[in-house]
Amino acid sequence: MTATHAGTPALSRPIVLQGIRDSFTKLDPRVQVRNPVMFVVFVGSLFTTVLGAAAALGMAPDAGRPGFVLTIAAWLWLTVLFANFAEAVAEGRGKAQAAALRSTRKEVQAKKLKGRRVEDGHTLVQASSLRRDDVVLVEALDVIPADGEVIDGVASVDESAITGESAPVLRESGGDFNSVTGGTRVLSDWLVVRVTSNPGEAFLDRMIAMVEGAKRGKTPNEIALSILLSFLTLVFLLATVTLAPFSRFAVASSGAGTAVTAVVLVALLVCLIPTTIGGLLSAIGIAGMDRMVRSNVIATSGRAVEAAGDVDVLLLDKTGTITLGDRQAAAFHAAPGVTEQELADAAQLASLADETPEGRSIVVLAKQRFQLRGRDLAGTMHEFHKFSAQTRMSGVDLEGRRLRKGAADAVRRFVEAEGGAWAVAVTQQVETVARGGATPLVVADGKRVLGVIELRDIVKGGIRERFAELRQMGIKTVMVTGDNRLTAAAIAAEAGVDDFLAEATPEAKLALIRRYQGEGHLVAMCGDGTNDAPALAQADVAVAMNSGTQAAKEAGNMVDLDSNPTKLIEVVDVGKQLLVTRGALTTFSIANDVAKYFAIIPAAFATTYPQLDALNLMRLASPESAILAAVIFNALIIVVLVPLALRGVKTRAVSAAHLLRRNLLVFGLGGLVVPFIGIKLIDVLLAATGWI
Repeated sequence: MTATHAGTPALSRPIVLQGIRDSFTKLDPRVQVRNPVMFVVFVGSLFTTVLGAAAALGMAPDAGRPGFVLTIAAWLWLTVLFANFAEAVAEGRGKAQAAALRSTRKEVQAKKLKGRRVEDGHTLVQASSLRRDDVVLVEALDVIPADGEVIDGVASVDESAITGESAPVLRESGGDFNSVTGGTRVLSDWLVVRVTSNPGEAFLDRMIAMVEGAKRGKTPNEIALSILLSFLTLVFLLATVTLAPFSRFAVASSGAGTAVTAVVLVALLVCLIPTTIGGLLSAIGIAGMDRMVRSNVIATSGRAVEAAGDVDVLLLDKTGTITLGDRQAAAFHAAPGVTEQELADAAQLASLADETPEGRSIVVLAKQRFQLRGRDLAGTMHEFHKFSAQTRMSGVDLEGRRLRKGAADAVRRFVEAEGGAWAVAVTQQVETVARGGATPLVVADGKRVLGVIELRDIVKGGIRERFAELRQMGIKTVMVTGDNRLTAAAIAAEAGVDDFLAEATPEAKLALIRRYQGEGHLVAMCGDGTNDAPALAQADVAVAMNSGTQAAKEAGNMVDLDSNPTKLIEVVDVGKQLLVTRGALTTFSIANDVAKYFAIIPAAFATTYPQLDALNLMRLASPESAILAAVIFNALIIVVLVPLALRGVKTRAVSAAHLLRRNLLVFGLGGLVVPFIGIKLIDVLLAATGWI
C-alpha cells in the first residue's frame, strides 16, 4: 500500500464524523451559493423555517399547520446537510491523504554549495530558503531538501515516503534517471543536486494541493452539467412561481377549494429540481480525483482526469508496458552437425559471468531443457570475457576452449579470426529469428559455430486480452518502439495491438500524435525521458514516470508515482469511470423526478383541481403525507447514493454507445421505479405512525 492512500478507507469512522461536522460548516451562504441547485434548497429551507415559526406564533394563518410546515422545513434542511455530507466525505478522504503527506515533509538543513562542485565547499542553510538553480550536496543518510536534478554523482535513494515502495532506486547525473524529489533520503554515496523549484512549488506541495478535494477546480464537463442543472432549476422555479396566481384565480373563479400554500410550492420546487445530482455532483468529481490518487497517479488538473475518460487512442511504449522489459532466452537453434544439448552447454558456460537478465535467462533455459546446472569453475583454469560495447560478445576461455556468444557479425569476425568458416545455414538461422521479431545471439567454440540463441521480448500475460477489452470500448492501441519494423510487427501481432510505430524518434512520436489529433481523436501516452517531453506536451493525457526526468514531469499532466508504464491503461479506466458515474447518476436524478410528479402535484392541487386526483397512482394516504413522503424520499436518496458516488459505477469493456444504452436502462429505469416504491413505503409509515 502506498504512502498516498494508506489508512483512508472510503467511509471510515473518522472521515464520517468529520464529514458530519463539515456538513454544518458548509451551511455558510457563501459556500452554498457555489451550487445553484442546492442554494435554491437552502433558501427554501430558510423560507419554510421562518414561515413555520410565524405559523406557530399565529402570525401566518394561511401558511398551513405549524407542525406540517416545520416538518417540511426540517427535511429540507436535512436535504442540504446530506448534500454537504456527500461533498465533505469526498473532501475528507483527500484531506486525510494530504495529512499523511504533510507528515512526511520535515524541515531539514541543506548543504548549499558555494559553487557547483563538492570541492567548492558548502554552508548549512534551511531547506525552505533554497531557490531555483541553487546547488546542494546530499550525502548518505541525508534527506534531499528540494526537488532537483542530479548534476554529479550516483547514489541509492529511498523514495518510499513518496511512492510507498520500499526498494531503493538509483539516481545519477545524465540520462533519464537524474530527477530527485524533496523529502526522499539518500542511502549510500552522494549526489550534487541542482534545485528545480522555489518554496511552495515542490512536487510534494503540488501533490498535497491536488489530493485536497476542496482545492479541486471544476472540469469542463462538470461546468457544462452545472450550467444545465442551473437552467433546469430556473425553469422549474419560474414554473412554480406562476402556479400560485393560477391556483388563487381558480379558487376565486369556482368559489370552492383552497389555494396552494407557499410551503407546498417550495416542497414542489425542491422535489422537481435535480437535487439528487445537484447534491452529488461535486462529490463525484472529488471522488474521481481521489480514485486517481489511490492508483498512485497525481494529476495536475481535473481536466486531465476527465480527458482520460474520453481518450480513444493509446500510445504505449513496448518495453515495460507490453513486454516484460528484459529479453529472455526462448530457444536454441543448433547449427548443422551440432546437437541442441551441445549448443545449450556451450551457451550456458559462455553466460556464467553474464549478470544481465539475458545472460541469466540463457543459464536458466539450458537448465530447464537439458538439466544443465551452472558449473563451479573455481578449480579450473579459466578466463571470463565480459560483454563490452567494442567486442559485443561475452564468453570464457576454459580447458583450451574459447567459447563466445554475441551479435552475429561480431561472432563471425571472431570465428574467421580463429581460422574458421561461417556456414550459410547459420546466416539463415539468424535471419529467421530476426524476422520472427526476436534477437539472435550466435555461439561459437573457437573456429566452430555451434548455433543461435533466440532472445525474445516476452509479452506480458493477459495483455492481449486487455487490449481486446480496450478495442471493445472503442480505444485504439498503438505500440511505440525503437525496434526495426520487422521486430515491431511480430511483437505487435503477438500482443494484439491495433497499430505500431517502429524506429520511433521524438519527431516521429510528435507527428503521430498530431496526426491522430488532426483526425479528431483524443490521445494518451506515457513517457519518462527528456526525448519524450515534446510528445507528452502534445498529448491530451500525458502520464510522466516519477523516475523520469524533470522535463518529462513538467511536460505531462499526470505523474505516476510507481513509474509503471502500464498505469496508462488504469488511468483511462478511472477517467472513464468518472464520466460514467456522473452520467449514470444524472440519468437517475432526472428519471426519479417523474415519480414525484405523480406524488406531489395531485396532492398540491387536489383542492384546486379535483380532476388531478386521477394522477394519484400510488394512492397516497393524504395530500400532506404525499408531500412529506416526496420531500423525505428526495433527501434520503442522496444519502443512499453517496457510497456509489464515492466508489464509482463499474465500467465494462463495451463501446460508449452500448454503455450509454445500459446506463439508460439500469439507472433510467431504476430512477423511474425506485421513487414509486420509496415514496409509497414512506407514506405508509407516516400514516401508520400517525405523523400526518
